[in-house]
Amino acid sequence: MGDLTLAVVLAVVAIVWTSYAENFVPADRPLDSGGYTLVAAAALALAVRRRWPLMTLALTATFASAYLIVGYVYGPILVVLLVAVYTVARWRPLTTALPAALIVLAGLLSHLFTNSAALPGLLGIVPGSAWVVVPFAVGTTVRLAKDSAARARAEVVRQGIAGERLRMAQEVHDIVGHGLAAIKMQADVALHLLPKRPEQAEAALNAISRTSSEALDELRATLGVVRRTDGRIMTSPSPGLDRLEELRQRMIDAGVDVEIDVTGEPRPVPAAVDLTGYRIVQESLTNVLRHGVEKVARVRIVYETAAVILAVSNPAVTVRSPSDRPEGGYGIPGMRRRVHALGGEFSAGLTAEEVFEVRATLPTAEPVSPTPPDRASAPAQGRVSGPAQGRASTEETT
Repeated sequence: MGDLTLAVVLAVVAIVWTSYAENFVPADRPLDSGGYTLVAAAALALAVRRRWPLMTLALTATFASAYLIVGYVYGPILVVLLVAVYTVARWRPLTTALPAALIVLAGLLSHLFTNSAALPGLLGIVPGSAWVVVPFAVGTTVRLAKDSAARARAEVVRQGIAGERLRMAQEVHDIVGHGLAAIKMQADVALHLLPKRPEQAEAALNAISRTSSEALDELRATLGVVRRTDGRIMTSPSPGLDRLEELRQRMIDAGVDVEIDVTGEPRPVPAAVDLTGYRIVQESLTNVLRHGVEKVARVRIVYETAAVILAVSNPAVTVRSPSDRPEGGYGIPGMRRRVHALGGEFSAGLTAEEVFEVRATLPTAEPVSPTPPDRASAPAQGRVSGPAQGRASTEETT
C-alpha cells in the first residue's frame, strides 16, 4: 500500500511539475499526451518497486529514456528514475544491482545524441550520470548499513544462545559433578565396610540413595527451565545460600567435615547472586572431596552492605602441575566466569598459611570496593554448626 501511494503521488506531482517546467526549460518537442503518458507510466511503475525492483527499474528507465530521446522537457521524470535506481541498490545484491544500473545509465545517456536541449559532451554526461550514480551509492550504503546491523543483531543473539548454553553446561556440571563425587566416596565406604561390617555399609548405601535422589531432583529443576508443557515454561526454585545446610549435610555423609561461619545478618539477595554463591560453595566442596588430602573444609560467608563475600578453604590439597590440568574445564574457570558475569571478584589458590582458598565477592547492589583480605575472617556471627574446624576447599579445574 505504501509503494502504491508513493507511485500515485509521484505521478500527480510529476505531471503537474512537468507542465510548469515546460514554460521555463527549453525542449525539442512540446509536451503532449504522449509525454504525459510516459511520465505517468514511469511513476506508476513504482507501485511494485520493492516486490519486483528490477522490473520496476527496467520499466522506469525505458519510459524515462524514451521521454528524453524524443526531446520532451527535462523534468521530474528523472526523480522517478532516481527512486527506481535507489530501490534496486537498496534491495538487491551488488552483483545484480550494479550491471542493471550500468545498463540504465547507458540508456539514459543515449538522449545526449538526440536531444539538442541537452548539454554537449562531458557537460551532459556528468549531470546525466548523477541521476543514476548518486541514488545507486545511497541505496548501496543503506543496504550495507542494514546488513551490518542485521549481522550485529544476529551475533548478539548467537552470543546470547552460546552464553545460555554455557550457563546450562555449568549448572549441569556442578550438579552432576557434585552428586557423582559424593556417590563415589560413599560407594567406596560401603565397599570397604561390606565384608567386615555390613550393618554400617547400609548407612553409606542409604546416603548414596539420598544423594542421588537430591541430585536428580536438582537436575530436573535445572532442565525444567527449558522444558515446555502446553506452551508454558516449567520452572522450579533454584538452590541458594539458604540451602547450604543441606549441602553441608550431604558432604558430611560423603566424608567431608564442613564448618560454615556466617558473619553479618543473612538477607535476601538477587537470585543470580544467590545461585552463584551456592554453586561456588558446592563446586569448592566437591573439589575438596575429590582432591583434598584432608577431607576438611571451612566455609565463611560475610554479608556486607552491598556484597556477599564467600571463602571456602581446605588446609591440605594436592595441586597438580599445569601440564596435568585438563583444558576447558568447568571447575575453577566456571566459577570465575560466574562471578565475573555478576561484576564480582574471584580468586583461587594457596594463601600465605599454605591453605588452598576459593574466594568470591558477589555484588548485591552498587559496585563494591575491594575488601581487605582479612575481612572474611572476622569473628563469626551466627555460626552454623559443623563438626570440624578447617579451612577451604577446592583445587583446579575438573
